[in-house]
Amino acid sequence: MGNKTNYSALLTLCAVFFFWGFIAAGNSIFIPFCKHFFELNQFQSQLVDFAFYLAYFVGAVILYYITYKISQDPIKKWGYRMSIVYGLSLSAFGAALMILFLWLETFPGMLLGLFVVGLGFSIQQTAANPFMIALGDEKTGSNRVSLGGGINSIGGTLGPLLIALALFGSASFSEDEIPDLDLSKVILLYVFVGLLFLSVAALFFFSKKLPNHEMDGQKENTGEMKKGLTLLVSMTIVILGLVGIVFFLDSITDMNQEKKEKIQLICLISSVLSVFIFLFTALSRSKKRPEGWGALAYPQLIWGMLAIFVYVGVEVAVGSNLSDLISNPGVAGLNTAETAKYVSLYWGSLMMGRWASAVYAFNLSKVTTNILTIVMPFLGFGFVYYFNSRNGGQYMDYDIYFFFIGILVAGFFMGKNKPALTLIIFGALSIICLITGILPSTSLDPLALSLGFEKGAVITVYSVIATGLFCSIMWPCIFSLSLSGLGKYTSQGSAFLIMMILGGAIIPPLQGKIADIYDIQLSYFVGIVCFLFLVVYAFLSGREKNNIQIER
Repeated sequence: MGNKTNYSALLTLCAVFFFWGFIAAGNSIFIPFCKHFFELNQFQSQLVDFAFYLAYFVGAVILYYITYKISQDPIKKWGYRMSIVYGLSLSAFGAALMILFLWLETFPGMLLGLFVVGLGFSIQQTAANPFMIALGDEKTGSNRVSLGGGINSIGGTLGPLLIALALFGSASFSEDEIPDLDLSKVILLYVFVGLLFLSVAALFFFSKKLPNHEMDGQKENTGEMKKGLTLLVSMTIVILGLVGIVFFLDSITDMNQEKKEKIQLICLISSVLSVFIFLFTALSRSKKRPEGWGALAYPQLIWGMLAIFVYVGVEVAVGSNLSDLISNPGVAGLNTAETAKYVSLYWGSLMMGRWASAVYAFNLSKVTTNILTIVMPFLGFGFVYYFNSRNGGQYMDYDIYFFFIGILVAGFFMGKNKPALTLIIFGALSIICLITGILPSTSLDPLALSLGFEKGAVITVYSVIATGLFCSIMWPCIFSLSLSGLGKYTSQGSAFLIMMILGGAIIPPLQGKIADIYDIQLSYFVGIVCFLFLVVYAFLSGREKNNIQIER
């Protein structure tokens, strides 16, 4: 019989998941502000997301190094609750740096502040995900993580609306309003954000509902970490070097543009491949001699790190390039203002799937669970539709999306609450959706007409957006498969997985560069390759030859 779920602690922890989504989604407004205020080009504006996601990677490397130096995992030493408190405090310091450098009108300094905010998030999420799993039966841990993801998505849905309301006096805005935005309003926004960080930190510090799960005194065998540390530091240097070349070339004005873009593309592809090369090297060497690798000696973790890297990368890339896809004359040809509601629907789709998955985190009857699994995604769609329609965001032929939501529900039942099987199903569905999305929309006109729609663009647009539905459940599935059986290395393994959020910093620019050189629809082949890898990963995760244990 599994451990009873601590629901009071679970609900308190969900508050910080909401908080992350709320803050991170603010970048959708902050990026266009930076682009105008600091006079950046499109590629330079991506440094905002790059700095934020890079911090997760660097933060995990730092935690690993501290563990090596003090012979103890700092997350275990502090406890999950206090680790979140420290992470929130660090993020508050980062917000203070952002305020300072915004006032000084210094873009690199502002990026430094955002990077520190991301470092704090790295600590928080490293502690929060295993914390969620520890609050009940390990077998249902992925469902609790998914519940947190659903709450996170609510924050991500409401965040841009509320932040836009605070800055512009309206829940919707256009880029034409950015030049008139008073800098003092942006500074006040991050003053509020910093105070919010400190308030949530105080909530966790003084909360009596949250156990700390402190494991002070458990010493780590640093001899088991040396090889892993060397590998991670080497990977960090290579990735930063390759990405550094990309941004350096972008600053050169007297170089042939075609040659420059091809070199940048090669560097971005190489940075992705370097992650695979380094981690597969660790997998190969640890199989021969597991001593010195720590958590990296576990194949399920190595594969899970690659899966998280790819998953986060494709999730962010699909959303980041969606506006350009929809505005492309060969697809729907909508203007930028009209595409905003479809981008919102994509991110809202992540919430819909997570709401359905979160149902399994509660000990409900089978009938109630089945009913809620069907109902929750449709309620989520209603939530997104309501907030967009209140701001003039009407969707074209949106009733076709009910078909995709129905497929999502069917996928949940077919997955039988098994992480590997669920990941295979939703990965395959995502591939089908993106293949449909890269077809010329005119080729889909006959199918659209037979279904009662005016043109094939409807199928193209909603097929790509539907990948958000199928991505929604992937994070908890990968986490559950990756951490299963790690024992004392669970916290360390969680840190490695959080590190691989790095994919969100590398894969979107890679797809964007392919779009610049070739075509926006063609660039979505990147997503197809990513989802194909996730399907292969899920299949291999059940193979005993890889020593990966899953619940069958």
